[in-house]
Parts: sequence; C-alpha cells; structure tokens
Amino acid sequence: MSTLRAEGLRVVYGAVVALHGIDLAVGPGRLVSVTGPSGAGKTSLPWALAGALSPTDGNVHLGDTPITGREQAAGLGIAVVPQGNALAHALTARENVLVPLLAAGVTPADAAARTTRALGLVGLEESGGHLIEELSGGQQQRVALARAFAAEGNVLVADEPTSDLDAANRQRMMAALRAEAERGAIVVMSTHDPEAAAQTDAEIALDEGTMRWARSVG
Repeated sequence: MSTLRAEGLRVVYGAVVALHGIDLAVGPGRLVSVTGPSGAGKTSLPWALAGALSPTDGNVHLGDTPITGREQAAGLGIAVVPQGNALAHALTARENVLVPLLAAGVTPADAAARTTRALGLVGLEESGGHLIEELSGGQQQRVALARAFAAEGNVLVADEPTSDLDAANRQRMMAALRAEAERGAIVVMSTHDPEAAAQTDAEIALDEGTMRWARSVG
C-alpha cells in the first residue's frame, strides 16, 4: 500500500482560511487523529484528504497518484465516513452496507460476507433488517463505519466517527479502526475526544487552520 501525502494544502472559504499550507505524510498501517477546537479545520482536512473537498492550493497524493475528486478517490480505495453519516434512509442497515459493494463490482457472495462481517464488527448483527430511521444516532454512526469497513480500502478517512457513541461502543469502534490499520490501511480520523485521540498512533493538532504534530508518526 502507498503513503497518503498532502503538500501545501490550503482551503479558503470566502474570507476564511480553513487550512494554511498543510504538509503531511501518513503511511500504511497508521491510525492518526486530527484534533483541535471548533473552526480549527479538522473537518476540512479529512475531506480534502478523501477527495471530497477541492483545495484552493496544494495537492493530495496516494502514492504517486494525485487525488482529483471524490469519485476518483473512491476508485483508489479511499473510503470516507462523513459526520452526517450519509446513509440512505429508504434502505435497511444491511442494504446500506451491501449496495455500495455491489455497485463497486464486488460479487454478491463476497459482498454478503463482507456485510455480515462488518455489521458484526460494529455490534449490529441483530439490527441489519432495520431501516435507518428506526435506528438511534449512535447506531446510524456504526452503520456508516460498517459500510467503510466492508469496503476494505487502502485509506479510511472518518470525520468524528465516535461523536454519538457511548463509552462501550466508542471502545468497540476504536478497536475496529485499529484493526483497519493493522490490516495495512491508512486511517485518519478527526475527533474532539481526547481519550479517543490518545489511542491513535499520532495526533495532528489544528488551530485556526495551522497544523502541528502533537504526537508524530515517528
């Protein structure tokens, strides 16, 4: 697997500079957190890394390949879990995990097996048949994570993936994110939770769009 790199990454919204010339590199097998106060840029950075946000200046590469947009990034195996979860409310929890796999060309048998495994990983084995609107906010967040885990991609970028979870499920999700890194994926998660950040390999601290390594990848 390849290294995820950002070079001179700058994001501007009107008069607001969300990111100031970010340079970073995260290699395979690493779980990295992005922390900072509200408005620090900790949503803009993950979205730019995942190709869901076009930077004003600078670039993002996976290995030697530039990230040019969300669809292209998905084709490179970059999965994203947005803060709003982006689930289809007309589908069940299981279908929300299964359908993207089928759309990506995964065989029905493999897609079904991956879906079952991923729902088990997030503790929703018994809730797969429920419509999204029948699930709590925390359960919906876990479905969104299951969808990303089932993709078995090269990179997983998650925006506040534990924000709606109780302590027990937060630990379950952190263990699952750790397992993704141990599988060889690059995992980048933004979080406002210092206990979750402390469980990652490295921590990027943002303040008004300026980055420093609170803990380096080493």
